[in-house]
Amino acid sequence: MSAPAAAIAAYRPALRPGVLLSERLLQGASTVHLIKDTGSGQSFKVGVKEHFLISRMDGERSIEEIGTQYARQYGRRLADANWQQLLGMLGTRGLLADAPAATAPEAPPEPRGLLRGSIRLVADANATTARLHRAVGFLLTPLCMVPLLALMVAMEVVIAFNMGELLVATWELFQNPVLLMATGSMLWLSTALHELAHGVVARHYGGTVAEIGLRWRLPAVIMYCTVDNFLYLPARRHRIATAVAGAVMNLLFLLPFCALWLFVPVDEATHGALAGLLFLGSVQALAMLIPVPPLDGYKIVAQAFGATELAASSKTYLRLAIRRDPAAKQYPRRARAAYTTYGLGAPLVLAALIAAVAAIVHYLLTTV
Repeated sequence: MSAPAAAIAAYRPALRPGVLLSERLLQGASTVHLIKDTGSGQSFKVGVKEHFLISRMDGERSIEEIGTQYARQYGRRLADANWQQLLGMLGTRGLLADAPAATAPEAPPEPRGLLRGSIRLVADANATTARLHRAVGFLLTPLCMVPLLALMVAMEVVIAFNMGELLVATWELFQNPVLLMATGSMLWLSTALHELAHGVVARHYGGTVAEIGLRWRLPAVIMYCTVDNFLYLPARRHRIATAVAGAVMNLLFLLPFCALWLFVPVDEATHGALAGLLFLGSVQALAMLIPVPPLDGYKIVAQAFGATELAASSKTYLRLAIRRDPAAKQYPRRARAAYTTYGLGAPLVLAALIAAVAAIVHYLLTTV
């Protein structure tokens, strides 16, 4: 063995602290893993074999040891040129501990003006989320969450059985500017809590929150909470829980108002406003679960299928399958099932929503 080859074989590569690796994800006909350098913010995609090698670069195993494991798994040894290429790529991108750190690219400043822009609300979003988690994290335990979810489901059943009354009350609410403004304020607060819920649940599972702020596209002003490493949370169920947390928060927010509407004797105007809030709040929550990008429902479905760029991949696959293109047969069975299910299921969900809206309009036109 030559001296350079011996040096490569003895080298013990280690990834830089803060480098994250994702689970296996479908993308088109391929399976990929995502790699992110939290220091520079840059992310990359690599194949399964590259991930096999990179995930074992812990500073303890030598190239010789990793190569032996690779040969045992894939039936062939990598040549020195292959190792040089891989290590060169990782070093250039600043992913190795003994390589210069990559610098974050200069992001163009987001336009900020009267009509559109954003502003951070806290200097350290991750620390703020950690404090919130310490205060309310106990609610995420099964002992608390199971009864809360049961109450939430019961509330939606009650709303469904009283849909006619709620629809009429909502129609009348839009004719009362004062109560409509109060209801709108409650819905905006629910939206803010929705965003914070994403951050708190992500923090519960080891996630990092990069920003909490306000974004405006007048006349809309919304709060946002950016989970920096959502795709790198340790388990798929953690990512699904993080994505669904916002809608669950919206519905939990409605529970005390539902109790008021059901059990507390109030005047007719307040009773109607509560009914309108329950209907609009439920619509707000359930709308976020529609499986189209960029809504939370799309993220939930994508994680359930273990896929990235699910919508685009489904569109491409179905187009090939309809044309009976031989390229469609190159997709693995798991990919074909995921893309077919999503590609056909998402339009059916949208069609059902359109039918529901049409039914609501018809009910209001024939009843009010």
